[in-house]
Amino acid sequence: MRDQFERVRPRDGACLDHAHFHFDRVHGQLEQPGGLQNGVVDAVEPAPCIARGRAVQRRAEGVHVRLEILPLGGVLRKRDFALLRVDVDDSRVRRVESGFARAAAVETYTKVAQSYDQQGFFLKAVAVYKQILKLDTRLVEVHLKLAELYRQLGLMSDAMQHFEQVAAHFHREAAGIEPANGVRIQVSGIDLIRDHDGTYYVLEDNLRTPSGVSYMLENRSITYRIFPDLLPRNKVRSVKDYPDLLLKNLVNLANRQKSDPTVVLLTPGIYNSAYFEHTTLARMMGIELVEGSDLLVDNHKVYMKTTSGLRQVDVIYRRVDDDFIDPLVFRGDSMLGVPGIYGAYRTGNVAIVNAMGNGVADDKAVYSYVPAMIRYYLNEEPILKNVPTYQLEIPENRKLVFENMNKMVIKKTNESGGYGMLIGSAATEKQMEEFKVAVEDDPRSYIAQPIISLSSAPCYINGILQPRRVDLRPFALYGPDGIDIVPGGLTRVALKEGSLVVNSSQGGGSKDTWVLE
Repeated sequence: MRDQFERVRPRDGACLDHAHFHFDRVHGQLEQPGGLQNGVVDAVEPAPCIARGRAVQRRAEGVHVRLEILPLGGVLRKRDFALLRVDVDDSRVRRVESGFARAAAVETYTKVAQSYDQQGFFLKAVAVYKQILKLDTRLVEVHLKLAELYRQLGLMSDAMQHFEQVAAHFHREAAGIEPANGVRIQVSGIDLIRDHDGTYYVLEDNLRTPSGVSYMLENRSITYRIFPDLLPRNKVRSVKDYPDLLLKNLVNLANRQKSDPTVVLLTPGIYNSAYFEHTTLARMMGIELVEGSDLLVDNHKVYMKTTSGLRQVDVIYRRVDDDFIDPLVFRGDSMLGVPGIYGAYRTGNVAIVNAMGNGVADDKAVYSYVPAMIRYYLNEEPILKNVPTYQLEIPENRKLVFENMNKMVIKKTNESGGYGMLIGSAATEKQMEEFKVAVEDDPRSYIAQPIISLSSAPCYINGILQPRRVDLRPFALYGPDGIDIVPGGLTRVALKEGSLVVNSSQGGGSKDTWVLE
């Protein structure tokens, strides 16, 4: 006999400190409760209750379980009930937490923890959140909450441990900074793939400095020149408004009350693989393209050097990674950033897009938590599936992946552009052994996913149409009017026959992508 469920239902409004109930599972009897304050129990029936169960004794006739009723602000209401699960296997009593399923238990504990937090009982809240992590260590929102509680308590080393569980890209320096308009992600690029059965999957999120939009714009321009009548005849939606929309959103972030705020695009320089995009976007938006040496900081304000003197900068659309943007705060050997720019950003004198610290969100190790975050924060199921992802810091996952490396893609969590990746089906034995060693040395920095047979599209190569693997990167812009999805996107193509690598930095190409009216 398994999975027995019983409810202890207090009357609405009953004020409970705690109550102990002894339930004989075999005989189905609820013995005399005790510990009630200003309340009574009026029913026992299959349904939820706010409780946690602990097997305290095994008896010959059954399982003896104690339930502790947990208060939520002192008053319990019927809508607050959660479910007790008693699980017995092979005459062995297991501790099973409250909940019809684990999710219900997490929900109940979360309510209790939030109640303690609101009342200022931070240590009690910490204890309850830790209990949640015993149920599921992958709950990123719980790690973040614990980190924040520890930070409030002054326990920075404990806070850091939980931030590190979230992502390797966490920057202590970026914590606690409120970005312009409270929005951290103004530009995002989401990679989508389609399996052989037509199912769409989200491959990864790009939330730091997503690239590729210039190729989307140039592809459309080339298509218009070659087939001037084809697109209007097929009612293909335009993508030409992207630069204007992006500029409007950037201008809106300016802190100074000016009719013409200064917006610049910060590039690492000509040797960056996306430099073409930087120049294209700056030209289309009509803003200055600058490198780190073109800017300076004085009195926590950013200025651009011009032939007519210094000009204060209000908004920076940066294409420089966090680690290199300010040598005084991050990497001291960086020649790409601007000394002191972080201080100007922190004081609110300049807006930086996307916000610094976003690497904590698009770290590939965080990717697997996104469906859970959607359910937790939005109370809905994800519309698109995630590719199954294995966290290699978990020993069982490493064992499974190592035994099936020829069927897996192994990725480094903090890399992009197709670097730091192994495709098992195309790898040699030596390459797989080298990756095993690298993973064992630093398992937190790697994830693995099963190889998905990407859908293909016809490509005109060497005078004939040939199938090539593709994926799709649509772009989303977040501005004062909400979220705008560009009616197009970047379709990336693996130009090498049989290849699954579509990144332009790895020899991939691109196609014009049509969205019809």
